[in-house]
Amino acid sequence: MRLCNGTAALGMLVVLFAAAGTARAQPGGDCGALANLKIENTNLLSAAIVPAGGGLPAYCRVLGYVRPAINFEVRMPTREWNGKFYMAGCGGFCGTLDSDNDGFANAMNYGLMRNYAAATMDSGHWGASVLDGRWAYNNRVAENDYGWRAVSETARVAKALVKTYYRMEQKRAYFAGCSNGGRMANMEARKFPNDFDGIISGAPSLDQTGLLATFTTWLVQANTGPDGKEILQKQKVALVRDKVYEACDAKDGLKDGLIDDPRTCDFKPASLRCRAGDGADCLTAAEVGVLEKWYAGVRDSKGRQLYPGGIPLGSEPFWPLWLTGFEKGGGRFGPRANAEYLRYMAFADDPGESYSAAQFDFDGDPQRLATMAAIYNATDPDLSAFKARGGKLLMYHGWADAAVTPQLTVDYYEAVEKKMGGREATQGFLRLFMIPGFDHCGWQAGPGISELGFDPLTALENWVEKGEAPASLLATKQDNDGKTVWTRPLCPYPQKAKYRGGDVNAATNFACSD
Repeated sequence: MRLCNGTAALGMLVVLFAAAGTARAQPGGDCGALANLKIENTNLLSAAIVPAGGGLPAYCRVLGYVRPAINFEVRMPTREWNGKFYMAGCGGFCGTLDSDNDGFANAMNYGLMRNYAAATMDSGHWGASVLDGRWAYNNRVAENDYGWRAVSETARVAKALVKTYYRMEQKRAYFAGCSNGGRMANMEARKFPNDFDGIISGAPSLDQTGLLATFTTWLVQANTGPDGKEILQKQKVALVRDKVYEACDAKDGLKDGLIDDPRTCDFKPASLRCRAGDGADCLTAAEVGVLEKWYAGVRDSKGRQLYPGGIPLGSEPFWPLWLTGFEKGGGRFGPRANAEYLRYMAFADDPGESYSAAQFDFDGDPQRLATMAAIYNATDPDLSAFKARGGKLLMYHGWADAAVTPQLTVDYYEAVEKKMGGREATQGFLRLFMIPGFDHCGWQAGPGISELGFDPLTALENWVEKGEAPASLLATKQDNDGKTVWTRPLCPYPQKAKYRGGDVNAATNFACSD
């Protein structure tokens, strides 16, 4: 039953809420009236009730923007609010208000379905797609909104709306984002440590300038022949995939269709080189050269590594979407993002649409990224303020991620350990889970789980609200009919899941250990 307005009703609500941990709050305010609320530097455009449907509860929907152009949406359950606030990040270059994203990654409805008040934003600009970078052309204000301002400002406004609608502040605030949303997550922990009690960071593009300018340009140049065409034939990606898994699957002592840690694999692309000419079951010398550069990672003319690691072995099932394109067309999101990034986002002075990856110089141009790196990148390991306020940060990344390669995330975690006083001190507030066979944000089916194959939010809630640090996360692999194929524990890095005998498809037969 919805409670009416008034001091007595509000007092009753507070008492009932405090007395029963399982009780759910009801709004005390008028949804439509929120459109007239005055919030600093904010324009509220509309507020209306949306009936329940599509698996979502009925909610009060508020649209608006933080000046100059951070468009946001807030959704607040009309019944049984759980007393908490959940905010989702956005992927790629954002630019759209993706309020109805499916799944978990960058999906505000994931929180709404759990009766959170939920919010998301477009990061401060409009784009034709998440791969459109034209908004950033000579637009430093929008670049700052995208880089670090949009999440914190949206959280400020959303919390004011929550407080007005429910006539009480949220008990806890959580943020979850993947890819660029993961970068946003780490930026929040570092730059705005008081915004959220708990943060989930998935596959974060922490060094965005290094990734999308230097590293991805290396991939594009390596796969471009003198004629301007791609070297690696799309139909040979399956061959490479099969040979890599044949060579690497059992390196962890268990042949199970997963590469547990690609760093233990010593697959050599030269083993696939054709003895003469070309063939469907072998690679040309030029194709071998592409793979050698991709797996090794970007280097300057003196052989110095410019970005951690290379394309991980085991990521080949996901190459068509991110790197090579599908045989029938589409995909190649990495090269497409790279072109936009170089033209409009990477440099202090944007070169514009005539610029291409072929013009990038690995000896001189990485130094030119410093101005924008200060705006976009979230690599600083000093999380002392977030730790001091009691915040918890749960990070995850797929070992098979071909879009935001995983080595930098591992390096970042180790840098935090060093900065924050060692492993025990760090794992009291930050834990990283590396996921074998997992695509970028889990968006594609493959040898590992999908984005809904584990539940980091419940783990984070238990950590923040009960003090129960996650000793492991349960990963569940399902087939197309939703039937469980196998379960495994995901372990806090640097631990790995070690097989102890018995049914290889049951998580109970694995244990996390160094």
